[in-house]
Amino acid sequence: MALNGVFDLLQENVKKPRFCKSLPLGENWKSKSMRIIPEEFVRSAHGAFEHRLVFSVSWGNSWQVWLHRDKNGLFMEEEDWNEFVDDNLLCPDDILLFTHEDTTFTEVRIYKKDYRFFKQVITAPLPPQVLNPKPKAPSSAPPGFARFASASASGKTITSRARQSSSPVQNPEQYLVNPQNPYFVKTLSKKIDVLYVNQEVIQRYGLKFGPHLSLVRYLLPGEKHEAVIKIYRNAPCFNRWAAICKKYNKKEGDSVVCELERSSGVVTAVRVHFVDE
Repeated sequence: MALNGVFDLLQENVKKPRFCKSLPLGENWKSKSMRIIPEEFVRSAHGAFEHRLVFSVSWGNSWQVWLHRDKNGLFMEEEDWNEFVDDNLLCPDDILLFTHEDTTFTEVRIYKKDYRFFKQVITAPLPPQVLNPKPKAPSSAPPGFARFASASASGKTITSRARQSSSPVQNPEQYLVNPQNPYFVKTLSKKIDVLYVNQEVIQRYGLKFGPHLSLVRYLLPGEKHEAVIKIYRNAPCFNRWAAICKKYNKKEGDSVVCELERSSGVVTAVRVHFVDE
């Protein structure tokens, strides 16, 4: 499909509000200007959405994107939009076509340039292959997650309530609302976009999680924040973690105790305890 053909799609089925995004010269997909929702699109939806949108693509994945308004218009939250950009490996020549389907649900078609033409992406994009990658150390932790002490290194077996010897928090159990709940100590690194749950923690407590993109909550003193579970290479994590850290002014090197709440054996919430300085 030629470039004009992509923009001609805007004229199809005009009953459904639509808009396109493509990169202007000198911008990138994570620029603030790329996060704005056109006012004409907002008006055409007749108030169907105000605080969030759910983007869906042809291969079945979806992303919840929270919105906020300032004096310059309605914008997508930076963390949510960047996640969509990263997950779909957006390139400078890509074109996105957004179509409002119902209430908060919006279909997104992604077109990638193939020589002189554009082709719609209909399967999940694969990351570029790396030739002869260096093997990772078995004990390495996911990005943004502090490494747990190895039980085999000391020759000891870790019990269900054992505390990691490398934990920077003394007696983390004192922070728990329910001493029987699973927990782990999180020490912040530079990468804080999501909150990973270490495989050792999962195995120790026999944790179970909902499916990819199922809703969970962060529980903090006096308030709750919605998030979703994401599964990357069998590693569950919670999004919107950066927003929590930013709101409570948590920085690299700070530690928190994460207490996991379960319902019918499935993790449904993370109760975040701030460690006393």
